Amino acid sequence: MLADTDVDALKADSPQRTISFGSFHPSFLSPEGDAVLAANGGKVLFRVHSFTLKTTSGWFKTMYSLPQKPLALVEDVFYMDEDADVLESLLRMICGLSILPIDSYDMIDSLLDAAEKYDMPGPLSILRLLVTTPPLLDQPFRLYIAACRFGWECEAKMSATRTLTHNLYDPELQLLLKRLPTTALLNLFNLHHTRRELLRTRLNEPPFLSGGTATCIECQSTIEYQTWRELKYKIILEMDARPLGDTILNPGLLQWPESLACWAAKCPNAHCTRLLYDKTETIRVIKECIDALPNTI
Repeated sequence: MLADTDVDALKADSPQRTISFGSFHPSFLSPEGDAVLAANGGKVLFRVHSFTLKTTSGWFKTMYSLPQKPLALVEDVFYMDEDADVLESLLRMICGLSILPIDSYDMIDSLLDAAEKYDMPGPLSILRLLVTTPPLLDQPFRLYIAACRFGWECEAKMSATRTLTHNLYDPELQLLLKRLPTTALLNLFNLHHTRRELLRTRLNEPPFLSGGTATCIECQSTIEYQTWRELKYKIILEMDARPLGDTILNPGLLQWPESLACWAAKCPNAHCTRLLYDKTETIRVIKECIDALPNTI
């Protein structure tokens, strides 16, 4: 049951019986429709069946359940807050018409706001599918925000994985991150941080060298693993910038100056030509370590 304040609010929002001078959208002008929705500004009108509104929207169902004014000679016109393009896409979803391509997250956000406002589970389910398709999928932070807002667990996990190509401390991301609830934001930071710290720990465990002083197995000369220490430091810095770790393998371990110095390092004894590190095996094991890291929240 609605509270008195809710009923009063709905009555205040109910349509005025007045003639609008807007023009009808060509896809929504059937004379059989008994309800007219006016987009923000009142210039574009949409005629639809009230039955469709009542069965697809909790908001309209509740509004139509309120006592209605006596019938007049003019139609009911619902003056909506949404712009024409948003209202058109929303009505296409609930009326079973073909859906227009949506390639902007600004449009997605506006549609999500409207679907939530008017309690329309159908459009919400459609939008949930759309946000996992290109090009929208290429904006993982916008997807993560929407998924956390509506409790879409699978989409939240998928988008969290796709954020691993980004540095959370990038100034360009700050406005987006501020839109996240505290728990969702912490989960994202924990994922990025955990990957870096687990890799740091793993690089200090066998079969990797500790980085201290050792003895050459061929000439017994003292060996300093300085180049390996510098490469490990570079790897961890790269994990901060791009926690996915793909750029560590290529071009990192193939082209970084720290990598080239490491693979070229030899025993300091001029009469000993032994290379200190096995490049192929080291890269293989580092890849295994990166692949084993957690990749979602």
